[in-house]
Order: sequence, then structure tokens, then C-alpha cells
Amino acid sequence: MLVRIKPYLLAACLTAVPYVSASEPSQDAGQEAATSEDSSKYEATLNKFKQADETRPFFKGAYGYAVFPTVGKGGFGIGGSYGEGQVYRQGVHVGDSTLAQLSIGLQLGAQAYSEIIFFESKADYYSFTSGSFEFGAQASAVALTVGASAQAGSTGVGAQAGDNQTKANYINGMAVFTMTKGGLMYEASIGGQGFSFAPNNNYDGK
Repeated sequence: MLVRIKPYLLAACLTAVPYVSASEPSQDAGQEAATSEDSSKYEATLNKFKQADETRPFFKGAYGYAVFPTVGKGGFGIGGSYGEGQVYRQGVHVGDSTLAQLSIGLQLGAQAYSEIIFFESKADYYSFTSGSFEFGAQASAVALTVGASAQAGSTGVGAQAGDNQTKANYINGMAVFTMTKGGLMYEASIGGQGFSFAPNNNYDGK
């Protein structure tokens, strides 16, 4: 059984931001440090995904992608996932996204993982950046392991390396890959994940 919840509602449940009083110079310095740390985090995550044979053709052929360096997921019957990410169009950062998921079902352990979603076309990119995109209940992703092929896409189509295989591995215009950061999970399901989107000045609109 899958229970869906809007991204902003789950975000409010899973996170809390305390109020901290500080002077303007301290705030500016903190913002610069946070920006630098974020840039390094996204760059490192993308580099890891690019090293996998399964994702290389998607980086070459996709119209864009969304990457989430850390998605936290709990287990033991009830799992809630939350993550913050960035959206790119042809290599350009166009906005930020929040991922949220609440599910009830057969799950074991707890897991933190990275996730990347490739958009096959401009229309698929706009679908995701509408701000109300959500994966269906049966959606699934590739759990990347070195040298291994897996099932990719929202209904499970084999993912293989090679430019000539790219198009065949998109399901409904998207291909999803995850990379475990720690813990153990019975299954890596993305069904019910919902996404918000906040554009920046690079976003081209529709």
C-alpha cells in the first residue's frame, strides 16, 4: 500500500529550521560558504554517476536531468524519503527541486542514496519542472553497482551502456538511477515520489 503526500508537507515533517540571529557580515559569509559546499556536493555526485557505464549514454543524449545528492529513507514497514536537488537543462542549472515520498509496505532497513532523473525530451523536462510532477505507484529505478546492468525506468526496462541503447531505456520520457550511500534496503522503489520546482534566472519557461 502506498500513501502519497505532497513534497512541502513531508518536508515540514522531516525538517525544521531554527532561527539564528546574526549580523549581516556573518550571514553573508555563511551564505557564501553554504553555496560553495553545495556546488562541491553536486559536482561530486554528478561525477560519481558519470563513472557508471549505465548512465554515460544518458548524460550524452538526455535533454536535461535532476540530481539529488542525498535522499534519506527509513524502513521497518513505514518509509519516508526526503531530498533536495538541482535541475539542469543541457548542462545549465535552471532551478532547485525538493523530493518527498511517504510509503507503507514491505521494506527493511534504512537507506541514504543519491538519485538522478534523466529527461529524454524538452516536453519531459517541462513536465518535471511544472512543479507538481509525481511518479506512479509502480515506478522503479536502477540501483547502480559497478559493472552490473539493472532494470531501469518507471516500469522496469533493462538499462545498458552504449549510445544506441539510450532511447530504448526511457520509460514515459524518463530514466531514473540511484546510488546507495549507506544502509540496507529490501527494494529501491521511487513510486509516489513527488517533486516541487523553484526556477532560477536560467530557467527558460514554457
